[in-house]
This record gives sequence, structure tokens and C-alpha cells, in this order.
Amino acid sequence: MANGVNVIDITDPADPRVDDFRDLNSVDRRPDLPTGKGLVIAEGVLVVQRMLASRFVPRALLGTDRRLAELGADLDGLPAPYYRASAEVMADVVGFHLNRGVLASASRAVELTVPQVLDGAATVAVLEGVNDHENLGSIFRNAAGLGVDAVIFGSGCADPLYRRAVRVSMGHALLVPFARAAAWPEDLKILRDKNFRLIAMTPEPSAAPLAEAMAGLTDHSVAILVGAEGPGLQERTMRASDVRVRVPMSRGTDSLNVATAAALAFYERARRNA
Repeated sequence: MANGVNVIDITDPADPRVDDFRDLNSVDRRPDLPTGKGLVIAEGVLVVQRMLASRFVPRALLGTDRRLAELGADLDGLPAPYYRASAEVMADVVGFHLNRGVLASASRAVELTVPQVLDGAATVAVLEGVNDHENLGSIFRNAAGLGVDAVIFGSGCADPLYRRAVRVSMGHALLVPFARAAAWPEDLKILRDKNFRLIAMTPEPSAAPLAEAMAGLTDHSVAILVGAEGPGLQERTMRASDVRVRVPMSRGTDSLNVATAAALAFYERARRNA
């Protein structure tokens, strides 16, 4: 115990106490979603701090002495052990050199429901078919920075708690509430029942310009629907929306990266409500 932190030195990479962090590049740690098994892995001081502030309770940390000093009082009184190791031992455990110098593992918290994340929300993102972890992580980071209250997943989305998604989100995937629709797109009715206006993003030339559409929604709760890179939202999902909106493009470009397009919509919504 050092300064209120349970510090345990690890010198053997084969020590079973650090199995949560073993071979992170080759082991698929995504859970079997129906049973909720699996771990959440946070990488780096900032992401670990956000895990500590989230509903995902760390069960163990692995890091260098330098990162232990940087985290300092953040770990005071935390029951989870801090396994202190050299960078070389960490690399042997993890399977690659980790520049960030610290990892934390947590068990999966019970997933929230769509009604739970909508409670008190004024702006939500609704994703369909967003199956790239980096795009997903970027959307969470954009949502956190631009005033989005929650994220709802329709069909075909990647795991927001996969290691890469958490890392790219800078830990915001642990903090921005999210829920999975039980039925898709039927669960959009839950948003309608809560008086949300459903805004479907599409590159269709006939869709309303984003700024123009958002201008009339300052007094409404808004759900911003975005689809997969390439195919976009399914037609039946767009039919369930109130309005189709587009980001005006130039020079023959038909669309933007999904995380970038979502960020523009989040910003326009935040700007109108400022």
C-alpha cells in the first residue's frame, strides 16, 4: 500500500494476476453481447481518469511507476490493485509497446435501456450500421464535446466498449450514456413518444440543408440519425424520420466521413441552442 493505493510489483510477464491485460492485440475481448461477458480496457492516464469517473469500476490497473505518480490522488482509496511494472514487462504482457504507460480493466456494467438514456435528454445521436470502431469512438468524442446527451444504437453497430473505440473516444464512450434498441427501427417510436424530432442525415440532393433544418428545431428535442459509412441509413429508417437533412458539398464530393458529418450536425444543434 502506497499513499492509499494498493501497489503490487510485477516482474514476471507470465504472472497470472495481470491476465486481464494479456495479448491485447491478438485476443478478441469483445463480449458475447447477450450474456454481457467481457472486459473494458482503458489506455492512458486521461482515459483511466475517465473510467474512474464513470460507472465502469476498475478491477485492476497495470502501469509504470511514472504513470502511478501522474495518477496520484485519483487512485487514493481505490480497492483495485495497481500492478506496477517496467515498460519492458508491460510490453511482454500486452504484446506490444504501450506508449501510454498505463491500462485499467473493468467489468461490463449493466447496459442502460433506451428510455433510461432518454430521461432528461434534449439531443441524442442515433446510429445505424456504424461498424467501424474508430468512427464509433470519434462519434462519442464529438458527442461529448458538442452537447449530445446520449447515443442510441440501432442495428449493425460495433461495440462501443471495444478497446479501440474507448481509446479513440478518449474515454468518452465510458461517460456518454448509450443504449441499444431492442427492436429496430421500431424503437424509434420511443423517441417519438417523448416528443423528439427525428433528423435523418443523407447525401440526397433533395434533402434539406442541415443549417436550415436545425434553425426550426430550437424548441424541440432532437434525435440525429446517422448511418454506415457508404450505404448510409436504410430507406425504412429514413421513412421513419421527420426530415431528411444533408451537409451541402462542393467539388463533386458526395459525402463526408460519418463521424465528421455527425460532428457538423452536433455543432449546428449546439450553436442554435447556445
